[in-house]
Amino acid sequence: MDRCNKLVDVGRRQFLRGGALAAAASATAVTLPAARARAQASLARVDYPSNRLGNIADLTVNEPFDVTYPDEEAPGVLLKLGTPVEGGAGPDGDIVGFSTVCPHKGYPLNYSADDRTLNCPGHYSRFDCEAGGQQIWGQATQNLPQYALSVDEKGDIYAEGVDELLYGRLSNVL
Repeated sequence: MDRCNKLVDVGRRQFLRGGALAAAASATAVTLPAARARAQASLARVDYPSNRLGNIADLTVNEPFDVTYPDEEAPGVLLKLGTPVEGGAGPDGDIVGFSTVCPHKGYPLNYSADDRTLNCPGHYSRFDCEAGGQQIWGQATQNLPQYALSVDEKGDIYAEGVDELLYGRLSNVL
């Protein structure tokens, strides 16, 4: 009988120790969500060689500018949205770039200036250009690949990486 009580006591101690560790871990998770999201985003990003896509002077607010990145078989678009957005580049923080191939089945996407979305005519997936290409509707199972952009002192726009897997590729390696 004593042996059984000791096992129960050891079990209680282990339970309390585990509960304390779980509480500490959840407190840390609550205080650091932004840092964790940044770390996860940087892990998902694939760096490619820097490639000039255009110049700020080439862009008109809310009109798509066709580009290819990271190679000629990967169509994309640059957009000057006119208002600063997260991940936006340029002096106004409003320039973004995306792949224009739907991550669901590879259909070419169309830009809608009315609601600033890229839309798939195949299965109706929609992606919010003001929210980093986040999927807002449809069959796709991932967000739209967004380019990591930088702008130099002459206004030239460079892409330096992509944050999601490009459609039709097993990896984001050239």
